[in-house]
Amino acid sequence: MKKVGEHVTIDFLGVKKDYSPDFYNKVIHKIAKKAKIEVLNISEKIFKPQGYTCLALLAESHMSFHTFPEKGIISFDFFTCGKISPTSALDVLKSEIKHDRAVVRSFDRSNKGVYEDLYSTPGHKKYYIVADALENFVSKVGQHIEILKLEEFGNALFIDSELQVAEKDEKKYSGQFVNSALNLSKDNSSAAIIGGGDGGVARELSSKGFDLIDWYELDPEVVRVCQKHLPKVCGDLKANNKVKTYWGDAFESIKKVKDAKYDKIFVDLNDDQFCINLAAKNMKALKRILKPGGVITAQVGCLSKKPKQVKNWTELLESNFGNAKLSEIFIPSFDCRWNFASSSHNK
Repeated sequence: MKKVGEHVTIDFLGVKKDYSPDFYNKVIHKIAKKAKIEVLNISEKIFKPQGYTCLALLAESHMSFHTFPEKGIISFDFFTCGKISPTSALDVLKSEIKHDRAVVRSFDRSNKGVYEDLYSTPGHKKYYIVADALENFVSKVGQHIEILKLEEFGNALFIDSELQVAEKDEKKYSGQFVNSALNLSKDNSSAAIIGGGDGGVARELSSKGFDLIDWYELDPEVVRVCQKHLPKVCGDLKANNKVKTYWGDAFESIKKVKDAKYDKIFVDLNDDQFCINLAAKNMKALKRILKPGGVITAQVGCLSKKPKQVKNWTELLESNFGNAKLSEIFIPSFDCRWNFASSSHNK
């Protein structure tokens, strides 16, 4: 980590007293003495009928106060560079300012960033700690592609701000995906993958002994960046003569596939309603290319985060094949249990 400095903010709530400008000047110098920092200048503004702002320029950065007497709030901000910690201000302020409650936030200023989990809520925020951004662009087919180096999970693929795979636990995802189908039928001569641009499912199928793997992928740029930054996920697919890749719209491509070609079909699309509708529109074609006794498996998302989508995917498979079985596995980087729905093509 390349550290720039430390930053602390404190919001004092339930403040009954409207302190004078002289009070804040004295507090600034008390903090400076304790933290062993140099105050260069103090600028201030007194508002009418109430309120006060002051900014202390330090040799080591800055310190500021802003007051809201009508709300009983005093906001404090302190940033220092180098090895000096701004937390030394806490004891001084808590003894000087009479308050009901203090909200303290402190963090390092560094090259590390945070990336909000798409499934955060207003009352439950979750973030990934990002050590570096390796790729960030919009592909020719319109997908926003990011490869981020996550502090805990290694290199990870995000598409349209949603985590797809992380190198630390991708095998849990791809392994469960493939095993969900194999648990219904052990036949492994041929498989089709619809989507799955990171390459994990293709790699997993190859390791399970499938002799023919047709991979239908819309966006070659996803595959390219994954081969570059997540090589353990993709495996050496370029040198794997079992895997044949078809670029473009998968559902257009499978129109040319002969009937009953595949033992297994893996639908690795998004778990949103758009993709559910897309799969529903093309389910007849998917059934046509699946062997009698074959299995179709779709990744359908998280039951706790997207119950409606999981239900809709499951009902889609149930209505077309007469059966659907859910399986799940906990994916640490997703911070939830992830579901896969499988159906046997029983004729």
